[in-house]
Amino acid sequence: MRRLWLIFAQTVTLGVAILFVVSTLKPEWLGKGPLLGASIVALREPATAAGEQGHVAPSYREAAQKALPSVVHIFTSQKIKARRHPLFDDPAFRHFFGDGEEGDGPSSSSLGSGVIVSPNGYVLTNFHVVEAADQIEIALSDGRNLNARVVGSDPESDLAVLQIIAAHGETLVLPAITLARMDDVVVGDVTLAIGNPFGVGQTVTMGIISALGRSHLGINTFENFIQTDAAINPGNSGGALVDSRGNLIGINTAIYSRSGGSLGIGFAIPISIARNVMEQIIQTGTVTRGWIGVEAQEITVDLAESFGLPDTRGALIAGVMRGGPADAGGIKPGDILLAVNGSAVKDPQGMLDLIAGQKPGETISFQLRRQNQLFDTMVKIGKRAPQPREPE
Repeated sequence: MRRLWLIFAQTVTLGVAILFVVSTLKPEWLGKGPLLGASIVALREPATAAGEQGHVAPSYREAAQKALPSVVHIFTSQKIKARRHPLFDDPAFRHFFGDGEEGDGPSSSSLGSGVIVSPNGYVLTNFHVVEAADQIEIALSDGRNLNARVVGSDPESDLAVLQIIAAHGETLVLPAITLARMDDVVVGDVTLAIGNPFGVGQTVTMGIISALGRSHLGINTFENFIQTDAAINPGNSGGALVDSRGNLIGINTAIYSRSGGSLGIGFAIPISIARNVMEQIIQTGTVTRGWIGVEAQEITVDLAESFGLPDTRGALIAGVMRGGPADAGGIKPGDILLAVNGSAVKDPQGMLDLIAGQKPGETISFQLRRQNQLFDTMVKIGKRAPQPREPE
């Protein structure tokens, strides 16, 4: 009996093994699908029956689809003036060969990106994208190519506003992007960068907000950048940085790179700054900022010790323009500026931003420290003259 039981057990075991091999390798012999596939279906069916949802990888297709039609490609061209030969400055040479007037040489072209911010064709982009351009052409996402003009620009923030010129008899109704609120943007938020990198065509890259309030980078006069690791490359300049809902949070401006390509450190101008500049340009054609006529420098640890200061906060007034608003308000070289209109001054960059944000003609309070004595003075804000962008 024991011998018969062992033979039966071995036979059953061998049969099960053969069935497993056939079901796995040749399921068609049994008229069924793969055993593994059947197992997966069996695992999913109870979850569906119970009303539970399986894990789905996150997708930002809705955000991309919402923002993509509002991002445009910008193509610019500039005529290069032919150089005048030095010999034409010689009167004797001109007598025989004429004046040698300068002519137009070959034209140079460049590309960038922009964002449609209103249905009637206003486009927000970087100033360096359209700087010195003789002709600007906008390529829309629907395939149309239209000319555009510069409404106004602000080199100090590297922003410019364009307006698309409608074809004769055409009424423009363009897909304007939705502007976000910077108060809702925090480090760690998912973000998408949209533009035309290297001219390959409209491209979307994903990352997160790496930092906010980046300054002292030497890119612009007024700096308060969003830092992101979403891939930004040449051609992305002026393009959109959007949140996970497809709303515009910044204008892509610059990258930190040693090779010319993305290293995961990109910078965008926050929409709060871009909106303010854009609205001023659309209304008046220019940007107005406050000014008091001082030169400031950072307070280092050594300076703080030598002045007997409790910390390095504030801005050291290194120079005062004679007859300027600061001079009229009693501010002198060597003073430490601590607050402007009740807002604390952290450093010279912060001082510049606070003063620039004041309305020219208004009289506001300045808190200063002089020889370890705090005092307040009133200064009438002047108007900051437009500063030309330094050539790169």
